[in-house]
Amino acid sequence: MQLKKTATKTSLAIALALTATLGLGACGANDTASNASGTSSSASTSVETAAADAVATVPAIPGGMTEVALDADFVAALGTLGLTPGVIGGATLTDGTVAFPITGGTVTLYDKTTGYRPWVQGILFHEGSGLSLTAGATTVELTDFAVDPGKPARLFGNVSVNGQLAASSAPLFDLNGKNLEPPTMNADGSVELTGTSVNLSPEAAALLNQTFATDALSGGLVIGIATITVETK
Repeated sequence: MQLKKTATKTSLAIALALTATLGLGACGANDTASNASGTSSSASTSVETAAADAVATVPAIPGGMTEVALDADFVAALGTLGLTPGVIGGATLTDGTVAFPITGGTVTLYDKTTGYRPWVQGILFHEGSGLSLTAGATTVELTDFAVDPGKPARLFGNVSVNGQLAASSAPLFDLNGKNLEPPTMNADGSVELTGTSVNLSPEAAALLNQTFATDALSGGLVIGIATITVETK
C-alpha cells in the first residue's frame, strides 16, 4: 500500500505515531545494528530517502497523562537510602503510581521500511510538574519532563537541589519499549499505551549519588512501567 504524507488529526494516526514513539526503545538496538552493518552501502540510500513522506503527523498533542507504576525494588532502594519521594506541581502519587500531566508535544511518523532515520520524530512535554527526593535537609527536584523518542529514547528534565538549578534538560531516564502492549482506544477517543520500562540514566545516577553522598544508585535501575494516555481532541 502506498503511504502518503498527511497532517492528520485522526485517532489512528495518533495511535500509530505514539506506538512507534514509545516502542522505539525496543527496536533501537536492532536499528543501530542494521545501520552499522550497512554503513558502506547506505550513503546513497540516505540521500534517496532524505525527502521521505511522513505516514502521520500530529502537530499539536492537546494533553493527556503519563503514569509510572513504581517498581517495588526501586521503592525499597529509596527506603534503604533514606530517600522520601514526593510530587511537584500537577503531579500526583497514589498507591505506588506517580502521574504527570502531558502539556503538549508533537509526533511525526515515517515508514520504517524505507530506511529513513530517525523514523519517529517528536516530543512529549510535561511542564509544571515533577518528582522530588528528600533525605534530611537535602531535596532534589526533577521537573518539566520531555520525552524524546530518539535513539535511544530518553526522558529529559530540569534538576534542582534545595531550590537551586543544578542541571537543565538533563537526561534523567532511559525508555525501553520491549514489552509495549498494543494501543487501546478509550471511550473519550484518547489513546492509551502501557508497557514501556522507565530506567534511571547513568547521568542521573551519578548526580544523585553525588548529591546524597552514596554509590548505591546505578544506570539501568528500573524505576517502573509507564502508561501514557494521550488526548486526541
